[in-house]
Amino acid sequence: MATRLLSPKLLNDLRYFTRPLNSASSASITAVSPLNFDEKPEPAAAAVEKPPINQPSATFDLNDHQKLFDSVSTLKLLRSSANLALVSIEPFVDFGMWVMNSRLMETSLIRDVILKTVKHTFFEHFCAGENTKEAGECVRKIHEAGLRGMLGYAVEHTSDNAGCERNLEGFLRSVEFAKSLPPSSVSFVIAKITAICPINLVRRVSDLLRWQYKDPSFNLPWKLNTFPIFSDSSPLYHTLQRPEPLTPQEELDFQLAHQRLLKLCQKCVEDNVALTIDAEDTSLQPAIDYLTYSSALMYNRDNNPIVYGTIQAYLKDAKERLFLAEKTAEKLGIPMGFKLVRGAYMTSERKLASSLGYDSPIHNSIQETHACYNDCASFMLERIADGHGAVVLATHNVESGQLAASKARDLGIQKGNQKLEFAQLYGMSEALSFGLRNAGFQVSKYLPYGPVDMVMPYLLRRAEENRGLLSTSSLDRELMGKELKRRLKNLQFSKPEITAPRSIKVEIGTQ
Repeated sequence: MATRLLSPKLLNDLRYFTRPLNSASSASITAVSPLNFDEKPEPAAAAVEKPPINQPSATFDLNDHQKLFDSVSTLKLLRSSANLALVSIEPFVDFGMWVMNSRLMETSLIRDVILKTVKHTFFEHFCAGENTKEAGECVRKIHEAGLRGMLGYAVEHTSDNAGCERNLEGFLRSVEFAKSLPPSSVSFVIAKITAICPINLVRRVSDLLRWQYKDPSFNLPWKLNTFPIFSDSSPLYHTLQRPEPLTPQEELDFQLAHQRLLKLCQKCVEDNVALTIDAEDTSLQPAIDYLTYSSALMYNRDNNPIVYGTIQAYLKDAKERLFLAEKTAEKLGIPMGFKLVRGAYMTSERKLASSLGYDSPIHNSIQETHACYNDCASFMLERIADGHGAVVLATHNVESGQLAASKARDLGIQKGNQKLEFAQLYGMSEALSFGLRNAGFQVSKYLPYGPVDMVMPYLLRRAEENRGLLSTSSLDRELMGKELKRRLKNLQFSKPEITAPRSIKVEIGTQ
């Protein structure tokens, strides 16, 4: 079992990571300091020698609505404001979710009306389009505005091999499509393991991996080398009894699933497009991490992480798992990339844990989640400054974005450093995206695309799991409203001329 094979030194290093993060550093590892404006860590030696003009400004202005939205048309601002206002109304969201999950969708005429309504409202706001042509237009528009795209062919949760093969072809086309777009306009292609491996098999493999963590003598003959998947605080209640070994057919199906992922990784290597594997709920995550890490061991080379895993900071074991995986990757000389998110399965995770009589695997408060996210971000930024790893800081929280930007500047992480990317969902946190852009950082928007009915699970998850986040879109709505009033006052009904991103030093408050 990978975790229990870690050296005493590595386990000792982990204790420094889990200590209060304002503690003193040790000789064996630079302590992970909090993301704090008042703290000024020493920059990495190599970074000090680089011209300071290349460093991004860590402060950004979220009050100057004119500069933030200078690349957004008035029509786009009007539609965005209207959609954000609608999704901030919880009774409206509840009603919409009820309709989408009701038997009304079984009536073709009603279904067509509903899907057309969704397409011209929320789908157009949160998604890049129904096909690669529409997604390409979306990528070009945001690239003109100084942002990049993370392309997500929005398929998930497949039950058979035939469906997995179709989904693989869709992901491969997505990589080929990304290569055809303007250079650097696409930062990542996104994939879900449950789209290329039958979901019941993902669950079975996760059960087996959990049981082996409990009982190291439990043999898994198909298991390949990988980074640590669990920590001592990881939830294991999903597997309460010793699971049956995979049948010969299940082993074959799992081998086929792994071959699909390897084929996708190989395509990404050939076209030099990074691949991020999305996280899912904890019942499935062990198998997802296993496939992600075992593939990264094969394809991440020469300080060029092609395969990125995802860490969900709302989980209580997030810091420990991130540390163990990253430090093991360093020990093996493998460059590993991570996308850091807060998480999107809060309701289902808490219900499952409660039904089994266990504590939730999610932090007990949003403040604890924020602290975990910031600590993980700080750790990865320090790793990058030391020449190890890469990170996508996917956050809609203004304070986290501001603190991470300040930390990156203080560590001497240069403008255009390919190992650091900020990211937000398309249609959300526009002010934060443009503010980070103006400060000189690389910023991506997560762009799901596909037919409306195929993307519905994504839209429903955004509605259900992020209703609290959507309601805090008041900052975007407020700033968009001010910019619309300014334009109307000055009769600016056409799209403003796109100007080069600027960095403006103005202190802002937190969200």
